[in-house]
Amino acid sequence: MTTTTPDLRTRLAECDAFAARWRPRFPILAKTTYLVTHSLGAMPLAAREKLLAYTEQWATRGVRSWGEGWWDSPVSVGNVLGRILNAEPDSVAMHTNVSQIEGIIASALDFSGPRNKVVYTDQNFPTNMYAWEGWKRYGARIEMVPSDPGGGVPTERLLAAIDERTAIVPISHVLFRTSRVQDAKAVCAKARSVGALVLLDTYQSLGTLPVDVRELGVDMVTGGSVKWLCGGPGACYLYVRPELQDKLEPLITGWAGHAAPFAFELGAQRYAKGIRRFLNGSPAVPSLLQASAGYETVLEVGVDAIRRHSVTLTETLRLALADKGFESGSPVDPSQRGGSLTVRLRADEHGPSYVAALEQRGILVDHRPEAGLRVSPHFYTTWSELDAFVAALVELRESGKWKQATAAKGY
Repeated sequence: MTTTTPDLRTRLAECDAFAARWRPRFPILAKTTYLVTHSLGAMPLAAREKLLAYTEQWATRGVRSWGEGWWDSPVSVGNVLGRILNAEPDSVAMHTNVSQIEGIIASALDFSGPRNKVVYTDQNFPTNMYAWEGWKRYGARIEMVPSDPGGGVPTERLLAAIDERTAIVPISHVLFRTSRVQDAKAVCAKARSVGALVLLDTYQSLGTLPVDVRELGVDMVTGGSVKWLCGGPGACYLYVRPELQDKLEPLITGWAGHAAPFAFELGAQRYAKGIRRFLNGSPAVPSLLQASAGYETVLEVGVDAIRRHSVTLTETLRLALADKGFESGSPVDPSQRGGSLTVRLRADEHGPSYVAALEQRGILVDHRPEAGLRVSPHFYTTWSELDAFVAALVELRESGKWKQATAAKGY
């Protein structure tokens, strides 16, 4: 074991015992050290059961399935997800991806007047930038707040950019390159004081970091199920504060957002009341149902317990890596860090080659430019696995065997 302090060894043993309770539910863990949850969470066995139930319903109930849960799934599944956010009932609608959701919200805003500014940082996930950049043609003015060289965005700098001309602040809760947590509560307070809205992207945080929409006072939250929620692709969520819902009329809409969708009325949209007005076309039912398996698991484990487990593992990992000469680009303070830890490599080392070499050893991580290796223990991760990961990194660096993966992959 890399670390031998008696108290820490006890806590790490407790982490292993905690993870052991959940590991049998995730098939991939039997043969793989899965440290890439920040990219795709491990599939729970319950997801397979949900999909089998879906196919059985389709096979035996046919078209009647729409009236037996399918049509209502964007809201019924949203209510399950909403419990993780501490959201009010019927305040979350499910969609297929965050790009779609960003567009829906942008289409509900008017950029023709003086309040036309969109504020975010250069550390936003790119899809969030692309979605808003396109609205320049309709009058939106983008103000992208620059980060410091280390990838951090000082809260004061971000708050200073939010003023009476700001329409909306669509920002990431946790930055994907560094795992840095942004002060969402301070951003929400500043935006509220000047009449602006906040759309918080919790894709990189929900499921590993506690998020309480009521405590934050946030207007809207979006994100997906692919990562820490272990829900797979095709299921993304949109929370809208109940008091705000009926004030917005998205132009990206469809029959599912109509007040009487099965009346098949002609002409302009007549919006449904509440969260349903943010729906558009027919729902992607199987994706939503499979995602609910991940949500239910996260609720059962408990996000507070997940966070405690995560902090112990990531902080011990950071110190163990530092002891072996590996630097991290993530914040040193665990309270400022999400569930991932980035590992910087030397200028003469090739990140994708390290990823490939680790995969050959049954360890899955990934690499991002300007970030390095990204490692993400979750509630099903043991310290024993992370200790083996550290040993593998050291062996690859000292032996230079990562270069063999370079040749094998054709880098």
